[in-house]
Formats: sequence, structure tokens, C-alpha cells
Amino acid sequence: MAKKYILALDQGTTSSRSVIVDEKGVIIEIEQQEIQQIFPKSGWVEHNALEILETQVSTLKKVIEKANINVADVIGLGITNQRETTVIWNKNTGKPIYNAIVWQDMRTADVCEKLKKEGLENHIKQTTGLVVDAYFSATKIHWILENVPNAKVAAAKGNLLFGTIDSWLLWNLSDRKIHATDYSNASRTMLFDIKNLCWDETILAALNIPKSMLPEVKPSSFHFGNYILDGYKIPIAGIAGDQQAALFGQACFRKGEAKNTYGTGCFLLMNTGTELQFSKNGLLTTIAWGIDNKVYYALEGSVFVAGAAIQWLRDGLQIIKSAEESEAFALEVEGENPVIVVPAFAGLGAPYWDMYARGAIFGLTRDTGKNHLIKATLQSLAYQTKDLLVAMQHDAEIPLTSLKVDGGACENNLLMQFQSDILDVVVERPEITETTIMGAAYLTGICVGLWKQEEILSHRKIDKEFTPEYTVEKRDRLYKKWLKAVERSKDWID
Repeated sequence: MAKKYILALDQGTTSSRSVIVDEKGVIIEIEQQEIQQIFPKSGWVEHNALEILETQVSTLKKVIEKANINVADVIGLGITNQRETTVIWNKNTGKPIYNAIVWQDMRTADVCEKLKKEGLENHIKQTTGLVVDAYFSATKIHWILENVPNAKVAAAKGNLLFGTIDSWLLWNLSDRKIHATDYSNASRTMLFDIKNLCWDETILAALNIPKSMLPEVKPSSFHFGNYILDGYKIPIAGIAGDQQAALFGQACFRKGEAKNTYGTGCFLLMNTGTELQFSKNGLLTTIAWGIDNKVYYALEGSVFVAGAAIQWLRDGLQIIKSAEESEAFALEVEGENPVIVVPAFAGLGAPYWDMYARGAIFGLTRDTGKNHLIKATLQSLAYQTKDLLVAMQHDAEIPLTSLKVDGGACENNLLMQFQSDILDVVVERPEITETTIMGAAYLTGICVGLWKQEEILSHRKIDKEFTPEYTVEKRDRLYKKWLKAVERSKDWID
């Protein structure tokens, strides 16, 4: 019998990747291409949706070639994606009518303020589990319809389709036959009723968004359609937003289990089971995944700028040549670092939700050098995670004894040790840190019968545990300095 494989796609904020996973849950090959970041104005972030499609299909084909496997042995295709990023395209031509507006984009802050003034804030929170913020897809759709010539007319005629990145890829990979998304991505649009599992008419009406534009919503582990490659049908059988996929990939299947992903942003999710749990402390309630006729929920804290702050050191300040260098430079700083960096380049996410905050550096003295800035930027990821965990534990009332971590920055030992120190919990780094793409692979493999969910637990192995070393006094003192810096960075723009 020939071995069977899962092909998983990970369309992220900075790159498109494809991997081949074998029957044992081992990644045997990976292919990646970066995508262009477009910044038309201050606070605006866009991607070229056609470039996203092109790079994703290119990596898909190259990874099969590199793995030297037969297409016939690929029994399922899964998709995980940057969430909230918004694409609107003409269903007749297949062309986007505007660049994809990225989740980091803050141009619709004024639309959010208008929704609040109209008294919709509570309805949106109780219906979607989200706060009113430019982060989510809803106001991005509204902006495109209002600002692209003839868009409203085309939408009214039923000629336009909206999708988050998963929907855009699915529509194209299925030969323009399937316009759908999964529960996890739908729950990030600020348009989806996460209790009744349907699009909310009240919010659609408030933003003048025709329902005909929206995709069908399906479970995360589900046969959406087929991708035909070299004459072979590959079932597209798993879709989840990147953070929910990482939660699944970390095997956080039980209520109270949590993971933190250090990617472009930083995302802490805790599985809260099959019952909705709303936050009183600035966190989001979101759908984790739909599987086996059940919907699972999670509490989520979102930090907008994490790994992107390391990119800023590399590309903006040009004081490092690669992200990997940051650890060595930071280790040159002995003792406590007097500098604090608040990387609020796109406002502050949870638990603050301040669209008008901006990045700031505190504690500069005459002897401050680049190493201090690098270390402070790394530490900002851990401080922001602490903000999320404090809020999460207040909401869930579940003491966290360990934190599962993944994403590129979790390879940084200095950062992971500081994370453990400032949280006072054990930090677990798995051997396979590609948990986002593994989550998509697992959801797909379960759907096509390759694995059972309980088998996935045996796939997870720990690479390294970091245990806290700080005294209570030191931890509290440092965290108070961080909180003071955050307060001073808020409401920077009138």
C-alpha cells in the first residue's frame, strides 16, 4: 500500500507556505514564498490578492515536487489563513475589485466610532463575541463598497463576493465553484452570530452589506469541494483561521487548555468548550472550530504587533540583519533592561482596544544602545502576553499552570525564558512548532479518515520546558513599569 499524505496550505500575513504531512503526522517537506506588504497611507496595510493566490498555488505545486510523491497519494488538502483580511472580487471576472485590506489596517476607525454612536456596540459583542474594532472584516467590507467606484451597484446586482483569505483560496482552488468559509473564520468578520451560527441581519444593514456577497459557513473539518491537480481530485477537507488551527495543532482539546502563537501578531487562545463564555476583561469570544457536529468556543486575546516588531528592527531601524540575530544582541545586555518598548504600531489590541495608541520607547538614557532596544522589543512580546493571560484568568477562573507556545519567535530561548519568568508558569515548546499548519492538516486528516482526534495527542512531543526563575517582587516590579508605559502610549492621536 502506498503511503498517504495531507497537503496543508498556510497563507499568512508575510508569506504563503505549503507543507506535506505523512501518515504519522510528520512534516516531510515545506515550501514558502514571501508576499509584498503594501502601505498606501499611514495606518493602511494591503496585500495583492492575486499575488496571494499565485504564491500559494506555486508553493503547493513545488512542495509536491520537492517531496517527490505522487499526486494520487495526496488524500486531502487543508487551508489555514491570516484572519480578518478582506477580499472582494467580481464573481464573473474572478478579479478583486481592490487590494486585500489586511487585519492590521486601521483605516476604518471612524466607521467603528459611528457604529458605537448608533448604539450597536452591545449588540455586536453579544452576537459576534467581538468588540467594535477596525481589526475585523466588517468595516473593511463597508469601506471597499463605499470607496471603490461602482462597487455598491455591482454588489446590489449580486456580482460581488466577499471572502476572508480562506474563501478566496477555496473559490479559486475549486475552479470557482465553492464560495464558503468555516465557523472559525466567519466568527472573525464581526458579522456572524456565533450562537445561532448565521450571518447577522442587523449588522449587515448598519453597514449596507448585501447578504448575497457572503460565503456559506461550514464546519472546520468538512469536505468543502475538490482541487483538481494533474487530473486527480484532492478533497479540500479542512479550513480554520490560523490561531484556531494552532490551538487544534497544539492538541488543546480540553476546556481550559491554552496556547500562545508568536507570529506577526501574538495570539493567546483558551479552549472554553461547547458553551459560550463572554469576557468581562477585554478579551474576545470566538469559535475555535466545528467538528463532529459540535462547535467549540475559545477566549482570545489578540496582540497586533509581535513578530512584526522584530521585522521593524530589521527593516525599519535596520539594526539587525535577521530575526535570529535578535537573541544574541539581547544577551549582551546584562541585568535588568531599563528600556521599555510599547510596539503599538497599529493601535493596542486586547485587553486595551485602543485604536489610537501608537508605538513608544521609554527609559532612554545616554548609554542606551541598539542592544537595549532589541531586548526591550523582544520583552514587549512577553509583556503583552502577560496582559492577555491576566485578563483570561479573570474571565475563565481557571489557573494556568503551563502555556503551550508556537510560532517563529518561540525559537528564541531568551524570550521564552522571560515569558516564563514574567508569567510565573511553565512554558512548553513542542518539537514541531509549525502547529498552525499542523492544525489544518489534522482537521483535514480527520475528515478524510486518516486519523482520529485522540490519536493527535500522541503526535505532540515537548522540545523544551522553561520554568520561572524570578522572585515575586521582581516580576511585579517589572510588570508595573510595563503597565505605566502602556498608559503613556494610549490615545496618542486626537
